[in-house]
Amino acid sequence: MNPENRNMILAITLSMAVLFGWQMFVVGPELEKEAAMQQAIAEQEAAAAAASGDAPQVDPDAVAGSAGAAATGQLSASEAAPAVEAPRIVIDAPLVSGSISLAGLRVDDIMLKAYQETQDPDSENIQFLLKTSTAAPFFAEFGWASADAAQPMPKSDSVWTASSMVLSPGSPVTLTWENGNGLTFRRQLSINDDYMITVDDSVESALSAPLTLFPYGLVRRHGTPATTGIYILHEGALGVFDETLREEDYDDMRDADGGVSEIRPEMPGGWIGFTDKYWLAALLPDQSANMNFAFKSLAGPSDRYQVDYIASEASVLPAGGVVSSQTRLFAGAKKVSLLDGYADELGIANFDLAIDFGWFYFLTKPFFYAINWLNSLLGNFGLAVLAFTIVVKLVFFPLANKSYRSMGKMRVLSPKIQEIRERHADDRMAMNQAMMALYKEEKVNPAAGCLPVLLQIPVFFALYKVLFVTIEMRHAPFFGWITDLSAPDPTSVFNLFGLMPFSVDFLPPFLQLGAWPIMMGLSMWLQMRLNPTPPDPVQARIFQFMPIIFTFLLATFPAGLVIYWTWNNMLSMAQQWYILRSIQKES
Repeated sequence: MNPENRNMILAITLSMAVLFGWQMFVVGPELEKEAAMQQAIAEQEAAAAAASGDAPQVDPDAVAGSAGAAATGQLSASEAAPAVEAPRIVIDAPLVSGSISLAGLRVDDIMLKAYQETQDPDSENIQFLLKTSTAAPFFAEFGWASADAAQPMPKSDSVWTASSMVLSPGSPVTLTWENGNGLTFRRQLSINDDYMITVDDSVESALSAPLTLFPYGLVRRHGTPATTGIYILHEGALGVFDETLREEDYDDMRDADGGVSEIRPEMPGGWIGFTDKYWLAALLPDQSANMNFAFKSLAGPSDRYQVDYIASEASVLPAGGVVSSQTRLFAGAKKVSLLDGYADELGIANFDLAIDFGWFYFLTKPFFYAINWLNSLLGNFGLAVLAFTIVVKLVFFPLANKSYRSMGKMRVLSPKIQEIRERHADDRMAMNQAMMALYKEEKVNPAAGCLPVLLQIPVFFALYKVLFVTIEMRHAPFFGWITDLSAPDPTSVFNLFGLMPFSVDFLPPFLQLGAWPIMMGLSMWLQMRLNPTPPDPVQARIFQFMPIIFTFLLATFPAGLVIYWTWNNMLSMAQQWYILRSIQKES
């Protein structure tokens, strides 16, 4: 065996070992760990709700401002506050339901009406933000920090007075709280038809001297949430500062020096929040003001993470005057068009980067809009993917056509190539010279066959990101057994695609082999039959195994991507067959 073949076999063997090892020892355990963690959290929440009678509770670590916090732009936790029972304002919006306790006015109960946990019709809706009475509180809070310790600021146990107990689009709620020392705090909460809550704060003074105040906002998350654990998707804290995206994983936040990572942007605006795969809780302060932002891991008996902002410049409340501040909270689904709309409407720089479009952003986002538009015409995302594949084939048709013609000529020249190899079997240099002369005479590029594959790599990866990260693809059905294009094919050859009465969930995902991955492998095998056989027998044997390897590999990929690859193979075969027939007629 010559060194080139030995190196090729070694490279392919190592690559397959890494891929299969990753699936078996990393992805599989991560999925099991995620399921176990979600079950444990659900059980803890149920136990906490049963123990408390679902009575509203207040997190003991309320945020309060201090002179140091105001001066340095950091937010510190107050002493443990007693639990306070208070009525809750009901949130009633088209896409959101929930409540806000009058004690502290934390936004800690947001349920997404349009999305369910699973595709089961009886499945519960997504409960996004979680009350402080649950095992894993997840909430947003807003307030003021003061440099004057003699002036009490609203805390988590401060009970506000509400003008109404229902918050809905077009019906804002005004709340007031007096500190008993000359200050009256007012807050107007309003919500739109989507997922945006606007917070308009003001402070009225009856003092005889001015007071320095700093508006702030925070989102805090208790417990490390279950994530997909896949490196191509960021789940954790993130923000855009000076129009540059910054992402912080949960372990990065824990490992930060002192548990705090500060950002002091040079430009006004910016935003910060927590992102899950499909959901986002983001703070959107006044985009014309300068803010200091921070990612934090808070000390305590359990993991607690916080993102926050505080004004970098003080708001001076004049004697007998009023000072105001406005901020927004986005708490909902990361729909592409929605985030783009807010970016334009509110001037929020790069708000769409909350969706992890990845390195191929310049392809991924246009691909999404193209598929989404085709879906609006065809009424099915699966059909949209098929139509999009045709568009891609048309765009690359000139290059692919040239490549396939070269491959077709290589197939016709196979007898001559074999003859050269036999004639110069003992003189490798003479064999290569004779073959290069033949390629030059026939105007054939032997490497041209790699071009279609190289062109498909960025397209394939960008489409993978579209199917994997965009919520529009979540639970999007195709036909037959494919009820979710963003999930792997649910069938398996090992139980005859569901005909046998047993599950194969005990197998690693890449061994379950659904119907569409098998069809993809078959189409790949048929396509390779149209390609010229490599003259080297070892290389030919390796290429024979490629369809089998890719069949197992793509078994774990989203069904929509496997359908795309299968359909792309079929279109390529039709193009290759037509070109081959044309070349045979010419010769």
